[in-house]
Amino acid sequence: MQASRRQALQTLSVLGLALSTGLLKTTDVFAIEWQAQLFELKNMDDILKALGGNFAPSADVLINAPEIAENGAVVPITVSSNVPNTEKIAILVEKNPNPLSARITLPAGTESTISTRVKMAGTSNVHALVQANGKWLIASKEIKVTLGGCGG
Repeated sequence: MQASRRQALQTLSVLGLALSTGLLKTTDVFAIEWQAQLFELKNMDDILKALGGNFAPSADVLINAPEIAENGAVVPITVSSNVPNTEKIAILVEKNPNPLSARITLPAGTESTISTRVKMAGTSNVHALVQANGKWLIASKEIKVTLGGCGG
């Protein structure tokens, strides 16, 4: 009990310091809550509609992931964008119970490459969405899963 209270006080102190110095803005904190709604959507069409864009296929959006994943619980995926002014990158796994796996907002001047590991329920198309210059671009890749990671 003592350790958890101490840890909570440390966390609150760091957050307070970040807010008071301007490193963290309250609008950043509230944006996280808004994004949570996207992750709860169960349908790809609903997610694409909520993101609010027309998605054009692009060779400038690259997905680096295995052709075959032996374990769907930990599938490594890297998404890169060669488009200048990339603002956001999202990863959707089409056949997952909750298709949106990642949504990252990139600060200006940041290298537009992200790497993560996602869970996949089974063989599925993986879509990388990139928002740059006010437009949405998309690339897709099928990944075959031999052992499912979302309850499979």
